[in-house]
Amino acid sequence: MPGVAGRSGRKPKPTSRKVAAGNPGKRALNKEEPNFGEVTNIDPPEWIDGLAREMWERVVPLLCKQKVLQMSDLHNVEVFCLAYANFRNAAVDMARNGLVVSGAQGGPVKNPAATVFNEASRQLATFGALLGLDPSSRTRLMGGGKKKLDNPFAALLNG
Repeated sequence: MPGVAGRSGRKPKPTSRKVAAGNPGKRALNKEEPNFGEVTNIDPPEWIDGLAREMWERVVPLLCKQKVLQMSDLHNVEVFCLAYANFRNAAVDMARNGLVVSGAQGGPVKNPAATVFNEASRQLATFGALLGLDPSSRTRLMGGGKKKLDNPFAALLNG
């Protein structure tokens, strides 16, 4: 329900994301935010295969490199990868069979793959945003290892 007890508005950005972005708001950072264990490298679960495994192998190293992936985020990665596999498989089915197929009664019906495609698209957007994988989340992040450029005028001011 909108506007209930401080729950309206944007979701707060995790402290790790604020740090990675250079704390652009210059507000105090939450030093008490729970840490569930940073993931530096992890293989996909055995039950994830095919396109979902390929996506895991593409995305997890990038998330680990940015130091934003924690153990408590792994279920989000799993759902994201599975949604990607469903998205791709549904797209292939629609390309092969079209948007309209013969129903059980023999009449034309919407291809069930279109529903799978739409649901998987929404899951990709939702879980990609949670992981910082969508364009708007990505633009708010800057890698933690970037070096500031030297400013020749700073020496004059500090002089």
